[in-house]
Amino acid sequence: MSLNDHLNEANLPHLPSSIGRPTYDRSSITSGIVHIGVGGFFRSHLASYTDELLNCKLSDGEQRQQDKSSQQDTSCWGICGVGIREDDARMAAAMGPQDCLYSLIVKHPNGLVESSVIGSMIDFILGTDDPSVVISKMASPETRIVSLTITEGGYNLSPATGDFDFDNPDVVHDLEHPDQPKSVFGYLTAALKMRRDAGAAPVTVLSCDNIQHNGDLARRMLLRFAQRQSPELASWIEDQVTFPNSMVDRITPVTSEADIEYFRVQSGLVDQWPVTSEPFRQWVIEDRFANGRPAWEQVGAQFVPDVSPYETMKLRLLNAGHSVLGIFGALHGYETINDCIADDRFATYLRSFFDREATPTLDPVPGINLDDYKDSLIERFGNPSIRDSVSRICLQSSSKLPVFLIPTITDNLKAGRSIHLATLVIAAWCLYCDRQVDQNGKPLDIVDDMKEPLHQAAKKTADDKRAFIRYTPVFGELAQNEDFATTYETLVDDVYRSGNVTQSMQRLLDDTAD
Repeated sequence: MSLNDHLNEANLPHLPSSIGRPTYDRSSITSGIVHIGVGGFFRSHLASYTDELLNCKLSDGEQRQQDKSSQQDTSCWGICGVGIREDDARMAAAMGPQDCLYSLIVKHPNGLVESSVIGSMIDFILGTDDPSVVISKMASPETRIVSLTITEGGYNLSPATGDFDFDNPDVVHDLEHPDQPKSVFGYLTAALKMRRDAGAAPVTVLSCDNIQHNGDLARRMLLRFAQRQSPELASWIEDQVTFPNSMVDRITPVTSEADIEYFRVQSGLVDQWPVTSEPFRQWVIEDRFANGRPAWEQVGAQFVPDVSPYETMKLRLLNAGHSVLGIFGALHGYETINDCIADDRFATYLRSFFDREATPTLDPVPGINLDDYKDSLIERFGNPSIRDSVSRICLQSSSKLPVFLIPTITDNLKAGRSIHLATLVIAAWCLYCDRQVDQNGKPLDIVDDMKEPLHQAAKKTADDKRAFIRYTPVFGELAQNEDFATTYETLVDDVYRSGNVTQSMQRLLDDTAD
């Protein structure tokens, strides 16, 4: 395979007319955005919105209407992707020969497939060999936004204490070697120090992760790290840097070999790492930017004073719903989320969880009809064209469940409402971590930083039914709540006795029916 066969800038004119591509001159774009964590979701979401905005230029002689808070021309909002982990070398190797171009394959529920080439990422740099290259790029005056998709675990938060984990080996290293960082907070602090020392304009740190109050969390974690390194620098960051909260949504499965082959057949070119997604996308952002921003509202993003009700809705319905289906589906032996929804038992359980336990914890969401939103989630989860894998949804569940599911249990405990449907998920997760096989005996593909300690806690369940929920790095002090603990005991006993999660689901629905 030669470079002549690759998707790249030179080959764009050879694409079939059915495939969208950048209509703007990529050579004239500068990277006002530096993005850490170039994965599938970033490429289907922030980069897609930005590409559409860059494509939206009006014809010559017409003047684009700019948002009041956006003081720069659209052409300054290209993206430089950044990798700071060893496994980011794979993305660097893929994007280099492709001039950072990649295809976005959008799969509709009715079978329609739309493909386009995304050009908003104009550079990709890797910091693992030479962190100074990344630090200098983030500190550059042309950089106005540093955006993040580093997953829930990337924020270095201890679930047990709710504080920054200073025992993390990368953090220990970064405090001792500030010019050779490994963690995202080490990189950010080094870059912000360079900006401050150079008198550069302020910058915005924009989290795009599925975490409630993601901007507030990014701010708190960065300031905790910076205060340990330099209280004076931390004070400057607190005064100069903004951290808007945002709510992001687009189901983006892991790229498969079939996706790579689909684009090759359709286009005649090789894209080493395309990204696939559903057609739905949503982005709600607090309008707090330190040094201008793209006019993303022109392509569907929503800017609001307070994103809280939107992000809570999404985390406790969509993200929690995914985890409900993921844990149960893995134990049952289903491979994809749409397989789960095609099973009426799963769809009924999920909708009952939405209505009985998740929705009562939500505040009103301006402009959103929650019943319609829940209906749309069932439809999206059931999209047969997406085939989002259950194993992907279960990735790093120890970071996800404390954010997506446990807060619903906690809020309902405080209000004296039902916790049974959510607690059965925890009981099923215990069985998942303990036996590590589905009900047919097939090994589960478990990827979790806490896999081994969770397994050790779960396998004590036969002798101590509360052993799993006493694992404080995930559950904190939740096991000390007697209402929760006794409910969990009953449900984990049922799950272990039957070994069949669908039977436990149905029994619980029958027992708790109105």
